[in-house]
Amino acid sequence: MKKILIITHSNDNESIATVSEQLKKYNARGIRFNVDQYPLYYGLSSCYEEGQWKVYLDYNGERESLHDIAAVWYRRSHNLGSGLGSVLEGEYLASVHGEVRATLFGMLESMNCFQIGKFSQYRRLDSKEEQMKIASFSGLKIPETCITNNPEEAKRFVRSHPKGAITKMQSSFAIDKEGVEHVVFTNVITEDNLDSIDSLQYCPMQFQEKLEKQKELRITIVGDAVFSFAVDSQKLENAKVDWRREGVELLDQWEPYELPESVQEKLLKMMDIYQINYGAVDIIVTPENEHYFLEINSAGEFFWLDRLIDGAISDQIAKVLAGEAPRRYVPVLQ
Repeated sequence: MKKILIITHSNDNESIATVSEQLKKYNARGIRFNVDQYPLYYGLSSCYEEGQWKVYLDYNGERESLHDIAAVWYRRSHNLGSGLGSVLEGEYLASVHGEVRATLFGMLESMNCFQIGKFSQYRRLDSKEEQMKIASFSGLKIPETCITNNPEEAKRFVRSHPKGAITKMQSSFAIDKEGVEHVVFTNVITEDNLDSIDSLQYCPMQFQEKLEKQKELRITIVGDAVFSFAVDSQKLENAKVDWRREGVELLDQWEPYELPESVQEKLLKMMDIYQINYGAVDIIVTPENEHYFLEINSAGEFFWLDRLIDGAISDQIAKVLAGEAPRRYVPVLQ
């Protein structure tokens, strides 16, 4: 039976169990590695002896060999090293966390097996600027954009778009207020806001032209399979600029969407350039039926869409992991 290593955390959602169950159909089993419990409860060892590398994962008195796994699904690495503060003095924490990260991601990067997407490839996708350049190169439409920390440049860009502009962060930006995390969503920026924009100097932001929306798309690509869904975010006032503000309210409003073949081909071209096998793509469809690419999320959620199509996305992930479906893979060591 093939072994599939799943990198996640203990508070991840139903996706892990669903994909693990699907793997059984393809003579494979998932090995779940909750990295928030590493290194307090997991032991990870890589040893080179007698001309061979051996890699082991120890947990609850059981040992799994990882040097002979068939594939890796890097899903999440949230709260890596959580709890170290309870056993180490503060002066050591930053350095120990650095070693924990270096060990885990060094091991993952070195694994000579198929991975839905390597950690280093996913980190490359952190560059929203490169994403938009590659999307444009691939023939996709992108919004006019300005990424800057220069207040005067931001003012110039906003004023040059009389139909409106929006601003958003390039990362998963959140503000901690009294222990509660507040996500910073996409917002409209107006002439009135420009008087208080000087603090932009200290934190760059992304500004884009405001596009009128007919629909918003979430397109999940797994291997060469494309799952397209649309939602009318304009139904709810609070979702018009960023549908995530009303994500729960809109959960059952998503519907399958027939993506134009030309757009699908360009998205698959992007996946080929990045050499990844999973991507959650956000696209705006304008009233003129033009499709504007916004971004690819390397580990974007899919569970609520998966429910609408009887687990087809989870099944496709399992197929790709088990080698039962086409995938992008060139072994590093042959």
